[in-house]
Amino acid sequence: MSWIRIWVHLVFSTKNREPYLNSPELRKNVFLHIKQNADEKEIWLDNINGYNDHIHCLVSLGKEQSISKVAQLIKGESSHWINENNLTKSKFIWQDDYWAVGVSESHLDSIRQYIQDQENHHKKMSFNDEIELFMNKYGWKYLNN
Repeated sequence: MSWIRIWVHLVFSTKNREPYLNSPELRKNVFLHIKQNADEKEIWLDNINGYNDHIHCLVSLGKEQSISKVAQLIKGESSHWINENNLTKSKFIWQDDYWAVGVSESHLDSIRQYIQDQENHHKKMSFNDEIELFMNKYGWKYLNN
């Protein structure tokens, strides 16, 4: 029997960072649905939260899962569900790209706290500033395709 524990902090935003998720009630419903869908698809979604235009997920990958497949399953099904239930005024779309970084077991509690504190966090820092902070922290550069 295989034993795998690969933690990933996954972040993705709405198309053009539109503030589709503009109420705490809507976010709560969407996050609950994503959690239930992840359970059905055997995705270990440990933690989820976000703000008006993006979501943070803490995921533990299974032995046959990839980051891209997990992101696709979460994003595709949730956008379909949001649109099917007319939860936004216009058609809901996630941005194609996402941000993902591996997380050490020793950092899980701090990442969980960070994810749960998104509402307060974004009262002080915009999502754009957050992205810049991550880019600098991890030494990433923007690539032109």
